[in-house]
Amino acid sequence: MVNYCPECGGEMQYISLTKHYVCKGCGLSCTGQELNDYHDKNRPEEETEEDQKAARRKEYLKWYLSKK
Repeated sequence: MVNYCPECGGEMQYISLTKHYVCKGCGLSCTGQELNDYHDKNRPEEETEEDQKAARRKEYLKWYLSKK
C-alpha cells in the first residue's frame, strides 16, 4: 500500500474505526481501494522493452502479410 496522498503528496494515516486513509496535509479521506485506484490512475504507463519488441514484431507481420 502506498502511504502518500495523491492530491498533495502528504502522509496518509489509516483510521481503523472508519477503515479510511486520511491525509495529514490536506484532509483527503478515502478507502484503501480508492487510494490504490488514485495511484494507478496517476501512474504513467511505461512499455517494457519486451512490449516494444512484441509491437514491432506485430507491425512487421502485418506489413509482411499485406504484401502477399
